[in-house]
Amino acid sequence: MASRRVRFTFEPELVTEPVIYRVGHLYDVVTNIRMADVDERVGWVILELSGEPAEIDRAIAWAEQQGVRVDPLAGDVVEG
Repeated sequence: MASRRVRFTFEPELVTEPVIYRVGHLYDVVTNIRMADVDERVGWVILELSGEPAEIDRAIAWAEQQGVRVDPLAGDVVEG
C-alpha cells in the first residue's frame, strides 16, 4: 500500500462534478481530502490517495482525462 499527495485543480465547469467521489469508486484507492477551496474561477483540492501504486496511477490518469490538472506534492507545507 502506498500514499501519494496531489493537488487537483478544476476548471469552473468541473467544480460540480463528483470527480473525487468517482476516483474512489472506480479505482481501488482511498481518497482523503486535506485542504480545498472553490471560487467562481477555479476549484482545487489537496488530496491524499492511498492504495496500490498502479491503481493510484490509473486514478490520476482518469482524473486528467476528465480535465483535472493533477500536480504532485511533497512535504507537509502546501501553499495555495
